[in-house]
Amino acid sequence: MSRAGIDLGVVMKLDLISFYAHGTTMDGFFFSFSAMGAVLVAMFLDALFGEPKILWRRAGHPIVWLGKFAERIETVFNKGDQRIVRGAFSWLRVVSTATLIGFLLQIVCSWFAYGWIVVGFIGSIGLAARSLDQHVRAVADGLDQTVEEGRNAVSKIVGRDPESLDQDGVARAAIESLAENSSDGFVAPIFWFALFGLPGLFAYKSINTLDSMWGHRNPEFEKFGKVSARVDDVVNWLPARLTAFWVSFVMGTFSPLAAAFRDGPKHRSINAGWPEAAFACALGLSLAGPRAYGGEIVNDAEMGTGSRNASSSHIRAALRIFWFLWGAAAMTCCLLFLLGLLV
Repeated sequence: MSRAGIDLGVVMKLDLISFYAHGTTMDGFFFSFSAMGAVLVAMFLDALFGEPKILWRRAGHPIVWLGKFAERIETVFNKGDQRIVRGAFSWLRVVSTATLIGFLLQIVCSWFAYGWIVVGFIGSIGLAARSLDQHVRAVADGLDQTVEEGRNAVSKIVGRDPESLDQDGVARAAIESLAENSSDGFVAPIFWFALFGLPGLFAYKSINTLDSMWGHRNPEFEKFGKVSARVDDVVNWLPARLTAFWVSFVMGTFSPLAAAFRDGPKHRSINAGWPEAAFACALGLSLAGPRAYGGEIVNDAEMGTGSRNASSSHIRAALRIFWFLWGAAAMTCCLLFLLGLLV
């Protein structure tokens, strides 16, 4: 064999060794090889299996544990004076605990070959693509039967008064929930997961959970939940706009993104209007607008300039957009994963 042939064989062998070592170890956070691999594992497990009831039936889902922990803390500290300070301390206690657990799990996984795959398994509990699809699809199926069935289904995913909704209102409410949760329940978790691993994912899920529990504008939580609400706005700022971009990408037109830039800032939420406006434009609808919460009318701006008439077919069309968005996110993660192999 020639010297050139020997040299080529050695180089190829070293390359294979390098690839094997790189592929079996964890190389940190910040959109690295292992981080993107873990996100892909989590995405596919969530899409295929969702939240298996048999797995959480006895032990309970980790988000439920988090909620109970937060509830106990809120019962102790949400009283007396200086509730903003008390709320901030309570928020820090819950979020730091969740982040520390994520950090310890990440460290343990890093000790093993292909530990990033285990990180992906654990991370899948923080994603909600399949669960979101099931809940929203149930509204479309309910509307196909009766308006009342649609109301019953939509009452499980929105906070507004379902009795005040007609068929159009039920369909719009389901699509609005899908749009907002496309960001909060899917894009934001994978973003922070890819950026900071399990600590980032656990921190985000705790922040988002505390906002849903404490971030209410009422006498009980106006002060105590102020920090929770403001931090949730911050961590969802970029993912909400990224969601609008991905909707435009999968639709093959800049119109949804342009609609998000136009109407998103009009929404009472700093973030929710962006995905809502993008979905509205993609579907040719007008979403949001005046809605009833707890017997009171909230005069929100309309997102989109299309029709106010919506039906179960629009809900299913919105779900198709969501899964195309899921595909765009998976494709992005794959590209970053492959790029990690080359770096």
